[in-house]
Amino acid sequence: RYRKVPTFGRGTIRHFHNNASAMKKLAARDFEDLLQCAMPVFEMLLPDDHNKIMLDLLFDVAVWHAYAKLRMHTEDTLALFDTTTMVLGHSVRKFSKTTCQHYHTTELPHEYAARGCREAALAVQQPPSLGKGKDRSGPKFKSLNLSTYKFHALGDYPNTI
Repeated sequence: RYRKVPTFGRGTIRHFHNNASAMKKLAARDFEDLLQCAMPVFEMLLPDDHNKIMLDLLFDVAVWHAYAKLRMHTEDTLALFDTTTMVLGHSVRKFSKTTCQHYHTTELPHEYAARGCREAALAVQQPPSLGKGKDRSGPKFKSLNLSTYKFHALGDYPNTI
């Protein structure tokens, strides 16, 4: 769906690759383009109840990003940025509790292949064991992990400015 988004301006929003999740070596402008075009791309992709949660989250991320990108802040913009950060935290937790619990997500194919290569390289380095080898049944289950420093540090961002 990202592929159908037309370019905008000269170098403002560039043409997307065929598969946005397979894009490699992304620059900051690429992530920004993906975020700016995310709402129309994700609209009506999920059932209505999950669609509303997803679009609210994308809107909150876009607003938070706009405040974070401001070059000059006032007391008012910092207060609004702080409020937006709290709203973003609520949206992410709501998304995690409802939408993420409803869908079974797994590793991407290239992640699965890379894990297979790592495990094969480790198996060559270690002495052969008498026990049964690891069973590679398929891609691992992946979930949204909110217990990371990156998510924890969002609350400190407005105060740091």
